Amino acid sequence: MRTGVELPCSTSRPTMPIVQPWHEDDAFWTDVEPVLFSAARLSQAGADVDGVLRLAGVRTDASVLDLGCGVGRHSLEFSRRGFRVTGVDRQSTYLARARALASERSLDVEWVESDMRTFTRPAAFDLAVSLLTSFGFFENPEDDRRVLANVHAGLRIGGVLVMEMMGKEVLARRFVATDWHEEPDGTLLLEQRAVGDGWRQLAVRWIVLRANRRSEHRFTLRLYSGMELEIMLRDVGFRRVDLFGSLGGAAYDQQAERLVAVARKT
Repeated sequence: MRTGVELPCSTSRPTMPIVQPWHEDDAFWTDVEPVLFSAARLSQAGADVDGVLRLAGVRTDASVLDLGCGVGRHSLEFSRRGFRVTGVDRQSTYLARARALASERSLDVEWVESDMRTFTRPAAFDLAVSLLTSFGFFENPEDDRRVLANVHAGLRIGGVLVMEMMGKEVLARRFVATDWHEEPDGTLLLEQRAVGDGWRQLAVRWIVLRANRRSEHRFTLRLYSGMELEIMLRDVGFRRVDLFGSLGGAAYDQQAERLVAVARKT
């Protein structure tokens, strides 16, 4: 049957278009920067670092890895307090802003442009942090395991990893399918959420409205319960894992606001 479409005279199969993973789309990260790094969120860095240090109990001259550092809000705060800091992110525009902020504040931070799946530096750090759901981006769960294995290898004996994210149990209790909020600069964020794959993933649609511009983005996050995250951390070599419901050290129970894991390399 003739379809009106001429196929090439070849036995090879047509090439399918390559779909870029959402987390590798630079346009996405550029567009959502004002939402992710608003003035209010930047001002929260001090309180976040207070919580991390209370939970981790590291000495003041420790070497810190900020994995998925973004524009450097936590890296800069650690540096301000005298820690030796390495901030890692794959987004060059975020690192450019981080460098500018560090220069303005006369802070010394090492900035590394790298994918967290491939960044390795054996036995180099006393503390590693992954904050504000900077984990669970990848389509293959083995990539998440690879990230944790790299972090474990990068910590010295006695080193600590502090992770903070939205736990599966917390999301189930607080789930809202549609929501919106307005940033102080007038940017509107409309958000739609849907749980899929047997509660393994959260599919998210963001519509960002600012001035006379509208943009839309879709992405997925892999969801972890406290037990699932603890098992994965133990599988890659961490021998002690404690779970909390906030960076303030609240219990991970029915009142938890976030999932915080503190994993120690012994």
